[in-house]
Amino acid sequence: MVGASATPASAAAPAPRFAHLAPGAQPTLVEKVPVNVVFLGYDRQEVNQAQFTSGLAKTYVPEVRSRQWYGEREKLGITYAYDYKISYADRGYEDAFFKKLSGLATPAPLTAYQEAYNAQEKNVLDVTENNYIDGPSVEKYLAYNPPRGVDTRRNTIFLINWYGRADFKFHLYRKTGEPDPDTGYDFGANRDSRKMMAWGGTTADDEETGLGSTRRVWFADLSAGPEANMANYIVDQLDVDGDDYPDYRMPTAWEYTAGGFRAPSALAGDLAKLTRYVALDLLMTTSPLYPVELPTTTGVPKSINVDSNTYEGWPGVDASAQYIKPDLLVKELSELRWRNRLDYDNQDIAWDARNTACFTGQFVTGETCYEDQTLPSGANLFLYNDEFIARTKDDAGKVDYELPLINYVYTDENAGTPLGYADDNWADGTQSYVFSFLSPGIVAAGYGLTTTQIHEAGHHLGMSHPHDGWDSESATDIGPSGDFYFAWVGDESNSMMSYIDVNWDFSQFDRDNSDRFLTAAYNEAANALAANVLADPDARRATADLYAADLALGLAKKAFANHEYRAAYTFAEEGYHAVVRAAKKAGVDPNAVASAMRAEAEQARISGKADDPHEFIDTLEPGSGPRSLP
Repeated sequence: MVGASATPASAAAPAPRFAHLAPGAQPTLVEKVPVNVVFLGYDRQEVNQAQFTSGLAKTYVPEVRSRQWYGEREKLGITYAYDYKISYADRGYEDAFFKKLSGLATPAPLTAYQEAYNAQEKNVLDVTENNYIDGPSVEKYLAYNPPRGVDTRRNTIFLINWYGRADFKFHLYRKTGEPDPDTGYDFGANRDSRKMMAWGGTTADDEETGLGSTRRVWFADLSAGPEANMANYIVDQLDVDGDDYPDYRMPTAWEYTAGGFRAPSALAGDLAKLTRYVALDLLMTTSPLYPVELPTTTGVPKSINVDSNTYEGWPGVDASAQYIKPDLLVKELSELRWRNRLDYDNQDIAWDARNTACFTGQFVTGETCYEDQTLPSGANLFLYNDEFIARTKDDAGKVDYELPLINYVYTDENAGTPLGYADDNWADGTQSYVFSFLSPGIVAAGYGLTTTQIHEAGHHLGMSHPHDGWDSESATDIGPSGDFYFAWVGDESNSMMSYIDVNWDFSQFDRDNSDRFLTAAYNEAANALAANVLADPDARRATADLYAADLALGLAKKAFANHEYRAAYTFAEEGYHAVVRAAKKAGVDPNAVASAMRAEAEQARISGKADDPHEFIDTLEPGSGPRSLP
């Protein structure tokens, strides 16, 4: 509600009162999130329900993660309250499901990681044979054939154990048939490191393995493996990444035994960790990496130009023509930002001496190329491209927002193999430029530019990796090392944001989270602009539009609470545009709020507040995760 002081004292009419529009305030979006947890192959004696639920969170409040790098806590105005429904599949359902698994199993050689497990001194048993099972087929079966009373249209987690049954087969899941679009390399078919113990998140309309209608399923099977991604093939040592700190991993099902890698009494707690920190924190109800409203002076943007700029440095190769598929790039980003109008253009730019010095300084020598700045060498590419921003952003006035993709194509292998990163502004955690890299070594590893661009642009639009995130109830940053090494298993989902590289689509969970974030962003933008309108002497001219906004935001809140995320996003956007109409009628600049935010960010950058907060440079360097493994 807005107090009487929001309108001039001479106004005859009282200040308008709103039920949902809250001028100057954050949104208050609340969702009671249904979460089905199905134990499939575990009985109540193995996994005690009380012990399991004691490890789960009750609520979740998303925050903008990039703001945390600068000591800021920016909440979105969203509160999730988890509504758990926990069930144990009966024997009849288990028999049918494991018969299905057996039928899908295809005999295969042991992977390098299963062989490495057998070579361990402390392994409980030797893996004697192996089978590959198509992960998307299992997801589809679970989605359309769940146990009675389980609605897979809502978030559903299947925790599976086949081990111990007479029909058990050693196995791993895989997804094939979706090679890199630029190189044709199929990571799922060719890499042992891409064989998995979990899968899910496929959309209804996925071009390769679409479910046909919207379902929200993720399964994790500890009886699969051992596998590379969780490094549970290593049982002789606790520190597997060499940082002198024990790495917490979930072993295979048979290692939960006396004398095994972990005591049977820890099983319920480990399954709770997978549910809370992976399925919920990293997949189903996440926090955005960057603000989703985008840094623009024109309010929340409607039209977005995917503005590709390629520094061509590979003699004889036109990388922008050979290693970028513009139609695929725009198509995939449009599936995430489906209410935006996206188009694409590219310009090739020659390397100059300054650019070369900045690139070498960032990746080889560690030297800054802007000695008059307080920022470290990690900001070299940001500073160089920021200096030449006019050259990069060449569609001013034609679109609401230019999404700047900066592609570095080079031949110097001494620079290593960075794939890409979505940079911030080195001031307050607002996103800036999207950097992607290509060299002969990167192509030889199977990658072009397109998939890196989609992944990094996904970060720019707010998406986090499915292996890192935020746990709000404990105020803990989650990354795949130490106590949360097991978070790597979040990559085993149908998400463009993963490192598993067997698909190039945003998951259903990505889409849901993006729609929720944008609902909050439009709601907050409407509230902020409404405060400016009501402070204007001509505010009464805008009353009808403000009430229209109030109605639309009420519908957005209702849809949000009913898990209708696309509808919520649509209504919130309508509410914002109603306030824009109100602003114009009152003579208020509808872009004033966004302009002020950009000015504040620029002032923070000039003040030299940033040091080196960046954590998410995606690379092929050894030890950097599954992408570096054969």
